[in-house]
Amino acid sequence: MTQHPSPSLPAHRPGASKQAPEAPDDTNPSRTTRPWMPALLYTLGFLTVYLLAVCTPWGQRAENALFDLGIQGGEEAWIYPLSGSAYGSTPIPPMELSAKPTVMAGLAVIVVLTLVRRCWRQGFAALGVVVLAIGAKEAFKSSVPRPDLVGAPENLLDQGFPSGHTVIPAALTLAAVLVASPRVRPYVATAGVLWLACIAAATATMGGHRPSEVLGATLLACACYGLATWLLPPAVAPGATRDPRALPATTLTLALAVALASGARNDTLTRSLISAATSFLCVILVWYAAVGRPAHTARRTRPALD
Repeated sequence: MTQHPSPSLPAHRPGASKQAPEAPDDTNPSRTTRPWMPALLYTLGFLTVYLLAVCTPWGQRAENALFDLGIQGGEEAWIYPLSGSAYGSTPIPPMELSAKPTVMAGLAVIVVLTLVRRCWRQGFAALGVVVLAIGAKEAFKSSVPRPDLVGAPENLLDQGFPSGHTVIPAALTLAAVLVASPRVRPYVATAGVLWLACIAAATATMGGHRPSEVLGATLLACACYGLATWLLPPAVAPGATRDPRALPATTLTLALAVALASGARNDTLTRSLISAATSFLCVILVWYAAVGRPAHTARRTRPALD
């Protein structure tokens, strides 16, 4: 009887059964997440903070009470000598009159990084984040004035929603993340959120803005960043970043320390803690937008089971 050769079986290689067949690329953000969701959530958060804190009597009373806790003004804040309010002092950017020079310097740095790295789309997106965030802040403050629902003193009606001094470090930090290389991106975010922690806490504790106005400015900047990353093509959008394991914990710990020191006052512990807590919440929002969220878009392929 003639025997036909049986079809040859593939040779067994050690470890071959533990690996799954080649899977399609799963690191594309458009295939793993819905990139428009962050922008929508940040926008909804911005509107929610505005409606609750500004458009309700109990929200206005709660924040107006913070201004009455300190008998003195900004002079009781620890950071007052560095705020630029004292005569002849140099302000921490972007406090007082250093706001516009800070924005111009930040935009110049973004342009230089764009030219050096030749990341044209990311550069235009970064410029768009800064211009849109600051422009939206100005448009919102001018078109939606703060209503007086509780008969507040006239000096408490000058502040507007959102905070302009807070939106600058938040927007510049997120813009710098867009044009930075993936290797240094986490460190850029770290420097930016430490700066934000100082400015947000100082703005709130010195009475320049209410906590809701500081938080609203951060949410606005994050919404603009989310919109920019959504409009960018997946090939050039910020992808997963591999930051050192200890960096997030170290960054948040330092940011909390900066927020506590920048928000401290001599006359009231309550206002100091609320200012520091608001600042730390802003830090978490910007850190998650810049580093945390992109890191979750790339999923590892799990080994297949036998």
